[in-house]
Amino acid sequence: MRHRFAEVCALVLVFTMFPAGASISAEEVQRRTIRFGHLNNLDHPVSAGVKKFGELVAAKSGGRIQVEEYPSNQLGTEQQQTQALRGGTQEMQSPATTSLVGLVKELGVIDFPFAVDTYPQGFALVDGPLGDALIRRLPEKGLVALAFWDLGFRNVTNNKRPVARLEDFQGLKLRVIPNPVFMETFKALKAYPMPLSFRDLYTALEIRAVDGQENPFNVIRSNKLYEVQRFVSATNHVYASNIILVSGIFWNKLSATEQRILREAALEARDYQRKVSVAAAQSAVNDLKKAGMQYNDVTRDEQKRMRSAVQPVIDRLISTYDPEIRDLYRSEIARVLRIQ
Repeated sequence: MRHRFAEVCALVLVFTMFPAGASISAEEVQRRTIRFGHLNNLDHPVSAGVKKFGELVAAKSGGRIQVEEYPSNQLGTEQQQTQALRGGTQEMQSPATTSLVGLVKELGVIDFPFAVDTYPQGFALVDGPLGDALIRRLPEKGLVALAFWDLGFRNVTNNKRPVARLEDFQGLKLRVIPNPVFMETFKALKAYPMPLSFRDLYTALEIRAVDGQENPFNVIRSNKLYEVQRFVSATNHVYASNIILVSGIFWNKLSATEQRILREAALEARDYQRKVSVAAAQSAVNDLKKAGMQYNDVTRDEQKRMRSAVQPVIDRLISTYDPEIRDLYRSEIARVLRIQ
């Protein structure tokens, strides 16, 4: 009875979205199952976004297309899942853009440190012409991108001391994402960046192989890093996004109607996911404090000092990028920084 009720609800939604004379046919929308993988846990906002995406896809397809979520790296690391998409053995994933710089190095511009100050600025940057230009570079790599979702501002945790001033970075062994932007950024801040896979992070912190790490508040809470870290500092040094990817091989098998359903669902789920993610980041800070972490803010003046320290890194890296992306990044940053 419950299954039948769900089918009826899906049909009602289909008739609402596809009125008489515009209903979808079996040829336009076939029965398909999408395996959607990601590295986050089920309590993370990315998981909430995947669930919302699945609900929307089922509703828009009359229940013909189903989305199965595989969280917590069940299908492999982000890089392994990306390769599975390129090979056509997995349909979708939502990696951080940082994990794709090996395929499209210009995606590194999204991770430039201290580029934006607020969520609206970050959203505007990836949703605008810069994000579109970066997305257009993925099909030749066997990937199709549908939207950018929120991962959040990245912040530093460690076991040595609060990071409130530029000088507090000096000498800290910090696990970082193994890509040039993060490696060079933390070298410029006088820390010792240690590139490690995310799945090895907790153990590295537990055995004190590294002093600390940097991630959004939601990731710190969801992965219980408060169990092995003492200080959490709101450095807000990078605004991070997840990118919603589809296997190019799978995408090319879809009808135009099926492609439209996935695009619409990804954008609608994006708006929902961002609201959940921003609210969760705020609550995560309180939870980290309750769990015993010592929290500190970083003043705007100190953030400016940190940005000045890493500016040579930005200048050096961006000079190696395609001139189209380099010029577009500079104009888009000027635009979004006017957003309050």
